[in-house]
Amino acid sequence: MANEKDLFQIKHNDLRPQKGRILISEPFMQDIFFRRAVILLVDHSSKGSMGFILNKRTGLHVNDFFPEFGDLPKIPIYFGGPVVANHLFFLHLLGDIIIPESISINKNLCFDGRFDAIKQYILDGNKAEGNVKFFLGYSGWEENQLNSEIISNSWLVAQTKSEYMIQANDDTFWADSLKRLGSPYNAWANYPLFPQLN
Repeated sequence: MANEKDLFQIKHNDLRPQKGRILISEPFMQDIFFRRAVILLVDHSSKGSMGFILNKRTGLHVNDFFPEFGDLPKIPIYFGGPVVANHLFFLHLLGDIIIPESISINKNLCFDGRFDAIKQYILDGNKAEGNVKFFLGYSGWEENQLNSEIISNSWLVAQTKSEYMIQANDDTFWADSLKRLGSPYNAWANYPLFPQLN
């Protein structure tokens, strides 16, 4: 008879990791960084992978570090991952024309670019919410490491809209990402974070 962990374990699917796809952590993952995490891959190759955790707010704001943003609406900073956790990165939907030197992830979503351009965009009164997302640090995997973790069912690979990635802000995004995939993922989405407390 299958035990509870077998029933609720995310099973490896046939969707391969690639730039622009997301990784959804399996329900039993208790790693302090990746528990209930959804990660956007911004790079994936035979040499390794890089991504940002989309749904872990830090409690910090961009305004805390740039006095010129002082009177603007608060812009949250997310925890992108444990690698280079003192460096500020950003995702945006603004394209290379508005933010030069941006790296394209898909037809709508870009990674980084000239920081002076993103600052000026915000200072000019343009809304950051829904267009730009800031991160401290990133998540990284060495050669073949991510593929091994996927095969061992630590991650489910999926696709979602760029707008959802920018708007993600808490653990509900993990459950919502699973529910969008339909059955049997609904059961996994409803699995409690700490089942021993139920």
